[in-house]
Amino acid sequence: MLMGALIFGLVVVTYWPALTGGFLWDDAGHVTRSDLRSLSGLGRIWFEFGATQQYYPVLHSAFWFERLLWGDSTLGYHLLNISLHAGSACLFGIILQRLKIPGAWVTALLFALHPVCVESVAWISEQKNTLSTVFYLASAIVYFRYRDTGHRSHYGWATGLFVLALLTKTVTASLPAALLVIFWWQHGKLNWRRDMLPLLPWFALGAISGLVTAGFERELIGAQGADFNLDLLQRCLLAGRVFWFYLGKLIWPADLIFIYPHWTVNAGVWWQWIFPVAAAALLAGLTVLARRKRGPLAVMLLFAGTLFPVLGFVNVFPFLFSYVADHFQYLASLAIFASAGTFLQLGFSKLPRGFGVSAIVVLAGGLGLLSWAQSGMYRDVLTLYQTTLKKNPDCWMAHNNLALILADAGHIDQAIPHLESAIRLKPDYPLAENNLGNDLTQLDRPAEAVPHLQRALALQPKYPVAERNLGIALAAVGKISDAIPHFENALRLKPDFAEAELSLATALMLTNRFSEAVPHFEKAVTLEPDSIEIRDTYGRALMQAGRFEQSLDHFRHVLELDPGRADTHMNLALALRQLGQKQAAAGEYLEALRLDPSLGNAH
Repeated sequence: MLMGALIFGLVVVTYWPALTGGFLWDDAGHVTRSDLRSLSGLGRIWFEFGATQQYYPVLHSAFWFERLLWGDSTLGYHLLNISLHAGSACLFGIILQRLKIPGAWVTALLFALHPVCVESVAWISEQKNTLSTVFYLASAIVYFRYRDTGHRSHYGWATGLFVLALLTKTVTASLPAALLVIFWWQHGKLNWRRDMLPLLPWFALGAISGLVTAGFERELIGAQGADFNLDLLQRCLLAGRVFWFYLGKLIWPADLIFIYPHWTVNAGVWWQWIFPVAAAALLAGLTVLARRKRGPLAVMLLFAGTLFPVLGFVNVFPFLFSYVADHFQYLASLAIFASAGTFLQLGFSKLPRGFGVSAIVVLAGGLGLLSWAQSGMYRDVLTLYQTTLKKNPDCWMAHNNLALILADAGHIDQAIPHLESAIRLKPDYPLAENNLGNDLTQLDRPAEAVPHLQRALALQPKYPVAERNLGIALAAVGKISDAIPHFENALRLKPDFAEAELSLATALMLTNRFSEAVPHFEKAVTLEPDSIEIRDTYGRALMQAGRFEQSLDHFRHVLELDPGRADTHMNLALALRQLGQKQAAAGEYLEALRLDPSLGNAH
């Protein structure tokens, strides 16, 4: 109990810099979208494939409830993630105690405070790691209880927790194999009836879960194509390197990065063979050693086996920009921590009592300080990507994402060089081409934007956002007739695209086709009733067409959303004056001048 409270306290202090952290990359795909924030949305999370980024319904149900509890405040998400991590460390300590492994709570401290876990704990999206690990470890604890008692209720609870783990993150499918390794380590052999038969349903559930997730990665997320075309030999080379990379980061957690450099896997480069050969030699050596001591081989089987889904034999989307990521080894690291904790406990036990305790305090303090510094990187997206680019300047994805952040903050001129770098580093990058074209248009350089947007569509023909942006750029250079088909293409590809409806309606207005524009304005308002841009544009279009009465509702709705818009007050005044409501018009006119005195010169 005391150790559990200590671990919780230390984890909170260690992750203090991340508590105020904002939403980061990919968080929008995890924190519940607006169209899912209802009971029917909760049903879609469970029963509609593709409603969420991955079919992890337990995870997305958790996010659904969290969104209900604390909305867009990130503090709640961070506190829960930290608590889940601390809880996993405590459950891990309980398991090690039950298995009579020395240094159980030293190991729990290592896991709780190690910097390699920071990405999983400080990044809201990785609640899939922290939550699934709680279910994984709880399932193991209850299964051990079933082994002791033989009670079916214990087996049922253990199975239920395992299913919850699978529906939170598929990597937990490794649990039945991990249990078999533990039973082999305990007894030196496996008994079919006692050890293997009860776990067969778990293996089946894990296989189904893995197939579903692999299908999602390939078909819905995009883990396919030329960037993922590695032959078997290359995948073996990659697996060896990934194994040693993760092991190295656990032993020496230096230069941890959000996005690591993307390796080139080449069988013609001699030194790349060192990694798989060394891994094979290690496995062979530990197999021989297992005749006398099974522990080291068990640890490596647990570590490598849990890592298997990310060793390179199965495509996962992040391989597009890096073959490794700290959060990939969150669960697998438990085996190495168990080995390290045992080694440290046995070593410290030979020291005088005070020295041993002091050594543990120094080690925990050092790891805590490293994690404290690392968690500061996750305070906000700007810090995250700037730090990433300092350590990995060739990260094209970070250049693109940093450009988006800068553009959203109004620093479009600063975004342009990052997008140019992204395209230089990855010439077949339609997203960066589109973003560069959009930014150039916003900087009143539409003629320069057009080739980039055309390139984006050449690389990715079914790209509704790029279709709309190309239409805007063409309209800006006076080719409105050429722009209209692109707006129509955007809507054909994405029928609920409110911004494209607005763009098409505006273009039709500019070509004196108001009657054709009205249905598109109305559809845009229906799709985004609280969009200031849509309401204001439609109101001005109605004024141009002499429909002043209809324009009033749109201007008033805009001012309900943002009372400080001087231009809208002025447009409302003009519409009221045309309708003969002079007193009301005068009030709006005075309010517009109060907000922006320069408008008096224009009117």
